[in-house]
Amino acid sequence: MAITHPQGLHPHMHAAARATAPMVPKLGPVTSRIIPSLVVLGAAYTVGTYVKRQLLNEAATFDKMFSQQNTPEVEAARKRDLLVETNGDPRNNLFNFLGWS
Repeated sequence: MAITHPQGLHPHMHAAARATAPMVPKLGPVTSRIIPSLVVLGAAYTVGTYVKRQLLNEAATFDKMFSQQNTPEVEAARKRDLLVETNGDPRNNLFNFLGWS
């Protein structure tokens, strides 16, 4: 036979077990589609902005480094070694799209 408690509860039940979950407002069908889309777009925009800023930072760093190394003597040796007059400048090649600015 079970022991009854004056409040009608079992004696081993904790107060937290009796508490009911708070009511969560129901979202409409439009809101339930818009909010996740906005979250995804916001996250994609944030990641894209971060990547773009890092790439610009790295490009500026490399530009500084190469501007110090590209002396007229280095450019002449490069043109001679890469046969720029015969094969064309590889900097203007279609595959060098990352170097375009």
